[in-house]
Amino acid sequence: MNLKIINKDNEKSLLLKNNAFNVFGEMVVRRTGEKWDYEIKKYDTKKVRKQVFPDEKYSLEDINKNGFAIGAFNENETIGLAIFNNNWNGYLYLEDLKVNKKDRRNGVAHSLLKFTEVIAKEKEYKGIWTVGQNNNLAACKFYLKYGFEIGGLDTRVYKHTSQKGKQDIHFYYDFT
Repeated sequence: MNLKIINKDNEKSLLLKNNAFNVFGEMVVRRTGEKWDYEIKKYDTKKVRKQVFPDEKYSLEDINKNGFAIGAFNENETIGLAIFNNNWNGYLYLEDLKVNKKDRRNGVAHSLLKFTEVIAKEKEYKGIWTVGQNNNLAACKFYLKYGFEIGGLDTRVYKHTSQKGKQDIHFYYDFT
């Protein structure tokens, strides 16, 4: 696997399609005093379903105005993509992280984040932050396993959408 910053030569990597993921439970987050905690609520097998996010129409020009993108490649095939935005608060914002379905659970997402750490430190960021939907349990568990910590919960973000009732969990990863 090769990791590269996306530029004009490999710009087509931004067209990496979103693949379906299993919705098999949710992360239930709560705050007690100064501490965030969570529990995993697994769904009954009858409630398990697949979900896929709509494909984005990323533009390299737009991405580079406020950040950068990194691709993971197996020979000439794009197998993973991470989109980052510069941010004011000392954290580099991870806007999107995706890996081809057949390449998942092979360290691609982990490698994309490790590669990003070097770049982010050079840019004097102190860490990375992102959000995950509470019912995208595999993603939430991945962030925690990587070393991210829960830093917030948005219970209203989907109130006026077709995804009413879902929540965004804010995850923070500090380099130090």
